[in-house]
Amino acid sequence: MTSSVGMSSTPGATDVPGTASPRTRRPAWTDLRPLVVRLHFYAGLLVAPFLLVAALTGFLYAASLQIEKIVYAHELTAPAGRTPLPLSQQVTAAQAAQPRGKVSAVQPAAEAGLTTRVLFDAPGLPAGTRLAVFVDPYTAGVRGTLESYGSSGALPVRAWISGLHRHLNLGEPGRVYSELAASWLWVVALGGLLLWLARRRSHRRLAVVPERRTIGSRRILSWHGSIGVWTVLGLLALSATGLTWSTYAGANVGTVRAALGWQTPKISAASGEHAAHHPGNHPGSAPVIGVDHVAETAKRAQMPGPLEIAWPAAAGAPYLVSQIDKQWPVHLDQIAVDSVTGQVSARLPFADYPLAAKLTRWGIDAHMGLLFGLPGQIMLMALAAGLVTLIVLGYRMWWRRRPRGGLPLPPARGRWRRLHWTTLAPLALLTVIAGVFLPLLGISLAAFLIIDVLRGRRARAV
Repeated sequence: MTSSVGMSSTPGATDVPGTASPRTRRPAWTDLRPLVVRLHFYAGLLVAPFLLVAALTGFLYAASLQIEKIVYAHELTAPAGRTPLPLSQQVTAAQAAQPRGKVSAVQPAAEAGLTTRVLFDAPGLPAGTRLAVFVDPYTAGVRGTLESYGSSGALPVRAWISGLHRHLNLGEPGRVYSELAASWLWVVALGGLLLWLARRRSHRRLAVVPERRTIGSRRILSWHGSIGVWTVLGLLALSATGLTWSTYAGANVGTVRAALGWQTPKISAASGEHAAHHPGNHPGSAPVIGVDHVAETAKRAQMPGPLEIAWPAAAGAPYLVSQIDKQWPVHLDQIAVDSVTGQVSARLPFADYPLAAKLTRWGIDAHMGLLFGLPGQIMLMALAAGLVTLIVLGYRMWWRRRPRGGLPLPPARGRWRRLHWTTLAPLALLTVIAGVFLPLLGISLAAFLIIDVLRGRRARAV
């Protein structure tokens, strides 16, 4: 994608109104191109640092799933034995190691050589955090205890890297950086793609393959544009999925999803009505059916692992058994198991999710490096490396072509006046809608316009 950061321009160069009639109807792209160049220039120059940080931390996060397996190999693995002990015995061993906590769920060892993860709600933990006790499924020996974060079960190292990527480990205020990056990424990517394809429309092969016989800025531009073409779809996907986690745009995304019925369905927990009247089953009492029976019920219900069995939330409530395999093909079915009868009382297959909910799930898991496993993580790291390369090449082009005496103004100031109203009106409407839906995009865009106006006035005064 061609970058106006790398394009030379003369400070103070201004289109003189009247050189061409603003009412003359010309091809829209002829007058739109300078506007796209200017937008790409400012975004590339001023927003690229945020994108660079997001790309570098995103690269690290994509690698963190493998880092986690190395750092916590002792807790995550155990010597394979012949026959695993009953799940209830493993949970009892975990409770003995964590007497102050309350069991909330258990994730049985999905295959030989892995440990069982027993999850506890414990006092003093931040929201969304549980204690995970890792148990050898063959000896019931406790291999260790670690904090587990979020629905992905991230352990401390991965959770720290995740926080660095999302908010620089600064908490809620730090999320402004990542939302700003995600808000502008799609604008920069699409603008650069338009400029590059227009530049290469008569040489389509050179749009995807860099020129080898050129030198200097032309060679850098060729690599910048070609890499942009290869990465643009991935960058758009990262922007869209990243915005779902953001503070302000994320709230708007949630509102739209709710209005259109695109929310993720939830399994009904309304089962076990008679359990509340079962002898000895008063509020706060333990469920009648044990975890071994629940695991066997899930097996009969054709729920292959990996699984998470969640304890009843209240007296009479069911166990919730969820598949947690987010690789491809995903296994994310859920069932509710009556805590008295042990029968399946509700079922929610992933196949029954609305298409929009499936796409959301796949997109989020792809962004987190869970979808496709190791190949998906390698793809994410390659995409992050591509974005870093694009930014470095963009700044390199600007540095080589910068004029003496300071930063250049992008070319063609005032060109918007030449746009025909049939082009200007929808463009202005689209800009307002995007600015309202993505507030940080709108605020920063307004700041760019103010900077542009002030620099233009200064250039005219010189």
